[in-house]
Amino acid sequence: MALLRAAARVLTGAPFILFGYEAASAPGPRVGMAEPLLSQVRGVLPIPVDDEAVIRANGAAQVVGGALIATGVAPRVGAAVVAGSLIPTTAAGHAYWEMDDAMARTAHRTHFYKNIAMIGGALAVAAAAGRK
Repeated sequence: MALLRAAARVLTGAPFILFGYEAASAPGPRVGMAEPLLSQVRGVLPIPVDDEAVIRANGAAQVVGGALIATGVAPRVGAAVVAGSLIPTTAAGHAYWEMDDAMARTAHRTHFYKNIAMIGGALAVAAAAGRK
């Protein structure tokens, strides 16, 4: 059972490490995709005006959270970090309901639900981390 738990942690944490590293090291088009949501959020929360820095920080949070899950060092904390970081990522990057192009809408709907599943996986890690 310990081997199964370790494999589950690594398989859950690894995508966050990979995708987070990509976002932190080369934010690219993510910055433009996030701009409308970040503008709205700034009306409520004091977040930096530099959208690229926000995207890089979100990616770094995913790397750290994914590593905490994968290593089992602090899986509950890691799960909370990645779940929290995926909510704005999903809303900003995959708002398929706003897309006119059918192919783009379908692709982004798939990514939206993939991210929802990843959030669910993170929550499952958090729930399982309390049981030994």
